[in-house]
This record gives sequence, structure tokens and C-alpha cells, in this order.
Amino acid sequence: MSDPAVPSPGPAEHRPRARPSAWLRLGLLVVVLAAAAATVLALRPERLLAEGWPQMSGGVAVVLFSAAYGLCTAAFVPRPILNIAAGALFGAPAGTAAAVVGTVLGSAASFGLGRMLGQDALRPLLRGRWLLAADRQLSRHAFRSMMAVRLFPGVPFAAANYCAAVSRMRWAPFLLATALGSAPATAAYVIAGSHATAPTSPAFLGATAFIAVTGLAAVVVAWRKKGPAARRLSRP
Repeated sequence: MSDPAVPSPGPAEHRPRARPSAWLRLGLLVVVLAAAAATVLALRPERLLAEGWPQMSGGVAVVLFSAAYGLCTAAFVPRPILNIAAGALFGAPAGTAAAVVGTVLGSAASFGLGRMLGQDALRPLLRGRWLLAADRQLSRHAFRSMMAVRLFPGVPFAAANYCAAVSRMRWAPFLLATALGSAPATAAYVIAGSHATAPTSPAFLGATAFIAVTGLAAVVVAWRKKGPAARRLSRP
């Protein structure tokens, strides 16, 4: 799914320098992210979600968990931990729904912060063939690019959110691709968490096998691309 309305940010484009206000917003983004990371280290909210969740009615608990999940992912809490917690707390169906909704909420928060506070300062810094090519890919083929990123387990979740925010990608393809692309791995972790007390059950073994196979595939793909990339870098 491409976006023909997005202009081509080619190398010949005269990029204006970022205004001082843009750098101030970028500084604010850095402060917000640093504070979020420090809060995570101090409070360890993933442990609270897994061990100290209040006993509430099912629907209310799932909604609150999704909101907390989104805040935690925006603050760099690893998603696999949250997915396993969702499975342990709510089981596979409700846990997967809560985790996917939380994933989308966290992605939206990160994308919004990056777009409002970082894009104006960082876009003028896009230089070099690789960066410009990546920006064109994300901007022109938003849905397809984000689907590939979400399906590839080796790409850091938060980094993908902020890179997408700096590009000219639109909200709709970003969020839709995030929901669809992250669902398979999310469901696998949730299922593993929901059957953690029965590690020999077919559901647990199938989920862990899926996680292992996709992780191995990511390593193989990265290794195979390493050779051509190294050769391109070595060219004068």
C-alpha cells in the first residue's frame, strides 16, 4: 500500500535547516524519553503488571491492562515480558487482544511524540544514500514497509516507531500495519504465558517453537544481508 501524495525527499531537495524551536522540541523529547526510561528502571512496572494486578472484573481489567501496556511500551519496557504477563493474567484470547491493543496504543504514543517533537529537527539531518533511501521507502510505501518491520522480530520496537515518526509516513498505514504485523508474535508470547504452568502442553510447545523459528529466521536474514552490506561499505 503506497502513498502517492507523499513528496519524494530526493538528494537534490533543498532541505531547510531546523529552526531553533525545532531543536527545543527535540530536547524536550530527549528529556521525556530519559525520564520514562528512568521511571521504568526505578519502578519496574512490568513486574507490577505481572504480580500485583488488582482483582477486577474481566472487562475492566483488560482495558486497564491495555492502557498500562501502551504506556509501558512507550517507556521502553520490553514487549515480550508484557505479552507473557498478559497471557498469565487473562489467558490466550483476552490476553492477545489486550496486548495487541496495548501495542497499538504504545506505538501511537511513540509516533505522536516523535512526530510532534522530533521530526522538524531530524528531517534536515537526513543525509547519505542509505538514510535517504530508507526515508523514501518508509514515506512512499508506508503500510508495506511497516508490515515488514513488525513481522521481522529483530527490529527494536521503539526504534521503529521513532524512525517512522521522522519519515513522512501517515498515521493510518502506520497503525494498521503495526496491529496486523505484530499480532502473530504477540499471540505466540501470550499463548506461552497462558500455558507457562504446563510447559509440556502442545500450546506452549507450539508457541515457543514459533518464537524460536521466527527468531532464527531473523538471524539468518540479517547474516545473509551482512555480506552485501559490508561489500557496499568497502567500495571507495
